[in-house]
Amino acid sequence: MKAAIISIGSVSSRMIEEELKKKFDYVDHLKISELEVGVGEKGEIFYKGEPFKEYDAVYCRGSYKYAGLLRSLTTLIYKKCYTPMQPGTFSIAHDKLLTHLKFQDNGIPQPKTFVATNAEAGKKILRRMTFPVIIKLLGGTHGRGVIIAESIENARSTIDVISLLKQPFLVQEYIATEGIDIRAVVIGEKVIAMKRKASREEGRANIHSGGTPEPVNLDAKTKKLALQAARVCGCDICAVDILPSSKGPLVLELNISPGLQGITKATKKNVAGMIADFIFKKAQSLKEVVKKEVMKEILPEQEVYSTLDFRGERILLPAVFTKFSQLTEDDEVSIIAKKGEIKIKKIGKIKK
Repeated sequence: MKAAIISIGSVSSRMIEEELKKKFDYVDHLKISELEVGVGEKGEIFYKGEPFKEYDAVYCRGSYKYAGLLRSLTTLIYKKCYTPMQPGTFSIAHDKLLTHLKFQDNGIPQPKTFVATNAEAGKKILRRMTFPVIIKLLGGTHGRGVIIAESIENARSTIDVISLLKQPFLVQEYIATEGIDIRAVVIGEKVIAMKRKASREEGRANIHSGGTPEPVNLDAKTKKLALQAARVCGCDICAVDILPSSKGPLVLELNISPGLQGITKATKKNVAGMIADFIFKKAQSLKEVVKKEVMKEILPEQEVYSTLDFRGERILLPAVFTKFSQLTEDDEVSIIAKKGEIKIKKIGKIKK
């Protein structure tokens, strides 16, 4: 079987590539910036100017700037091979507002969040907030684009700076957790989790921002919440960031290209290997389903070219005819034979 991983070449992506090579016969690691996707009457995908190969599984990873490209690519291939994300997932997961709306639609608990389109609107929202507050850009990973404003003055200044970018932003309630959050990596029905604690100098618990990873055992409620968040966003593989709070666990956001170094170190588990194993099994299952669907399309009136297997003076028909005719040894049949042709037709059941 053949697999491809598409990424910007991060350490975590290379870890997954190595594990995929242990499962699949052939693995390509494709550089995301070398891809071209054509949409219209006939969708086309090219890699380095050449037609995109056929694979049994394609795992797409990349930052928010590639969301449109990966959605387009996945739209063209997800019915032909296994992809851990549905096409729309790339738009949802790479836009914090769309993620929050998806959570809201499905009753997933989350911090109170407001969207503002300009500085004036953002400052009006501040009147309804208690401090500190979180101010976020809609795109961004690894904790970038997230600012903790300790006071209304600090928040106003931050909004003035963000407004220069001329793009919407979020104002979110601050959940006091002593700098701790939970990173839950979802792989199918499995959840591997770690606790992250922010450094004294940095209010964000993200590993890329200096957070320290520690192992953690999730309770059933938090595990169920992580699985639910992944499912509603169309993900088989992703990371869900959760805040423990007095209200219970709150889902903060979802990451479809999670880093694996921190959680591998914290849990002492081969998370990349677990991902590769899951992708392989899903690709295998899908391949079997596709085979069955193809065979179902073989109608009685269609001709299937084959050779005959003679056992003495008897003809043994290929197994495909036995399977799709659905004839059994209890069936009574009529057989019409003439030179160069045999017709077999069920007429009923043998009376016993």
